[in-house]
Amino acid sequence: MTDFLDQKRLEIRERLKELKPLVDEYHRLDAAEQALSGVNASAAPVQTQRSRRSAGKGAGSGRRRGGGRPKGSGTRGTQALDLVRARPGITIPELAEAMEIQQNYLYRVMPDLAEQGVVVKSGRGWHVKE
Repeated sequence: MTDFLDQKRLEIRERLKELKPLVDEYHRLDAAEQALSGVNASAAPVQTQRSRRSAGKGAGSGRRRGGGRPKGSGTRGTQALDLVRARPGITIPELAEAMEIQQNYLYRVMPDLAEQGVVVKSGRGWHVKE
């Protein structure tokens, strides 16, 4: 059975290698057509379905940076930091209960504060970094 699966995987990889240049050419031609449609105001731009990225190409960090407030400067971050200062070793469930919010928010906020070097995790609890 594994020989059969290995053979099919090999056939699929070979076929993908054959098709890649054709797909690349398709995308180049599609981009050229869209660019030309943008030059001529009377021609309506053609909408095409976007293709999925191949596994070999990077998709970037996935996170958008730019405007807005800096990480950790929000209400939850400052409130959590105040509680950690007041109660060193406090855990995320205890923080969530004290702040009256869901724990999942703190699983995002606390590592960000640690990344900024403001707090440090020791075991399950959080402490202010000296």
